[in-house]
Amino acid sequence: MKSARVCLVLFAVLALAVPAVAGHHEGGHDGHAMQTAPDFELADQNGETHKLSDYRGKIVVLEWTNPQCPFVQRHYADGHTTMIDLSAKFGGEDVVWLGIDSSNFVTAESAAAWAKQKGIDTPILLDADGEVGRAYEARTTPHMFVIGREGELLYSGAIDDDSNGRGEAPVNFVEAALSSALAGEPVQTAKTKPYGCSVKYGKANAKSASAS
Repeated sequence: MKSARVCLVLFAVLALAVPAVAGHHEGGHDGHAMQTAPDFELADQNGETHKLSDYRGKIVVLEWTNPQCPFVQRHYADGHTTMIDLSAKFGGEDVVWLGIDSSNFVTAESAAAWAKQKGIDTPILLDADGEVGRAYEARTTPHMFVIGREGELLYSGAIDDDSNGRGEAPVNFVEAALSSALAGEPVQTAKTKPYGCSVKYGKANAKSASAS
C-alpha cells in the first residue's frame, strides 16, 4: 500500500509539471514573454495608415526612433547609415521596415522633416500617446523588433553589440535575424538588451483617464 501511495503522489506531481513546462515553452526563445507581436494600426508621416496584421505573410521590422536621440542620430550619420543601409538591403516584397516614434511630442511634420533630411524612404509611424510602444515594452531609441510571417516575435533588442559606437566590426543582431528568417532558419539570438535614449513617453494612462 505504501508503494502504491508513492506512485500516486509521483503521478500527481508529474501531471502538474507537464502543463507548467508547456506554459514556459509558450513564452518563446530566451525566455521572451511575447510569443505573438501585438497588432496595431498607426498613421505615418504622410498620413498613410499601417496595420501590422495587413503584413501577415511578410517579415516586419519595427524600429523605435526619435530624431532628437544621439544614438538614433549616430545610426543615420554620414558614413554610419546603419538603418538606411539595412532597410535598403532587406526591403522588398518579403520584408517591411517600419519606424515608430512614441515620443509624446512627435508630429507628422517633425517626422516628415527628419525623413527628408536623412533621405529615409521607409514609413515613420506616429505613436504620440505611446500606446503601441507600451504594448511592445519599447524601452529605448533605437529598440528593434523582428516579426515573422505568421505574426510571431522573432527578435527584440539592440540593433547591434556596439553601444558606444567604437567597434571595428559590430555584430548586427537585426541583420542576423533577418537573414535567418528569410532562409527559413531559427533566429539564434532572439533577445538582447537594447541601448539608447529612453523612449519619451507621455503620462501613462492619460488617454484612458481623460475618457473616464
